[in-house]
Amino acid sequence: MRYVQLRAFHNVAMAGGFSKAADVLGLTQPAVSDQVRKLEEEYDIALFYRNKRQVSLTDTGHRLLEITRRMFDTENQAMEFLSEARDLRTGSLRIIADSALHLLHLLPPFKQRYPGIEISIRSGNTETVLKALGDYAADVGVLGEMIERPGFTARTLGSEPLIAFVARSHPWSQRSGATLAEICSQPLILRENGSKTRQKFEDEVHRRGLPLQIAIEAEGREAVREIVATGLGVGVVSQAEFGHDPRLAIIPILDADMHMEEALLCLSERAQAKLISAFFEIAAESRTDEQPTG
Repeated sequence: MRYVQLRAFHNVAMAGGFSKAADVLGLTQPAVSDQVRKLEEEYDIALFYRNKRQVSLTDTGHRLLEITRRMFDTENQAMEFLSEARDLRTGSLRIIADSALHLLHLLPPFKQRYPGIEISIRSGNTETVLKALGDYAADVGVLGEMIERPGFTARTLGSEPLIAFVARSHPWSQRSGATLAEICSQPLILRENGSKTRQKFEDEVHRRGLPLQIAIEAEGREAVREIVATGLGVGVVSQAEFGHDPRLAIIPILDADMHMEEALLCLSERAQAKLISAFFEIAAESRTDEQPTG
């Protein structure tokens, strides 16, 4: 009730009279007068000097107006912010990805449609991505492989083959490809346990009963890339994650059909949140645009 009384006071003070304030508030003049009177009586103060010709503020009224002006300015800012958030004109989207390369094609159309949305991106392996989503530390996750986990909603972004890669100084750098057995005979530079790329590769190797020569285990894709660039061994990555590095050469795996299905995911309970839903919509449109025509 005090909010209503303060609103009545504020509008009388700003409009310079009870009748004008009543028009602004869409109330009758007696209703506005009654709200101001109740406020004055509750605190045993006078906020206005009243006479038949005009209404003017007392010293107490002037000081209260300074406060209510800030109060209602803040309220207007809050309402404006909420309207912008509803229309996705403001806000922030937190993305965690096992590789930013998976989502580079989504960022330009999203920013073009929602220029007021701030985007933050951090990296982590599959388990880190899932934990961040589950802890509400991120809104959207991007993985190099489709997963099915209770409580998560996932959509396919695309499918990319696994490839091997070596340094330009490596004897294989000019080869057009290598078999899985040949790759396993080389010193391997692989990511840490928990990497879905490594798991996919090792599953196929074990299925065939091939021996593995893991020379170095490195945490993170960039660490693997840097070590391979020194010529110490062969790395394995999805083609989408390879990017472009003049120090490295791609070696297609000739006899193994290993693909990583890139996935966009979020907590199922948050799938209908405006920002998250908007990002998923951009991803769906991107896949449609990439479909062959004719």
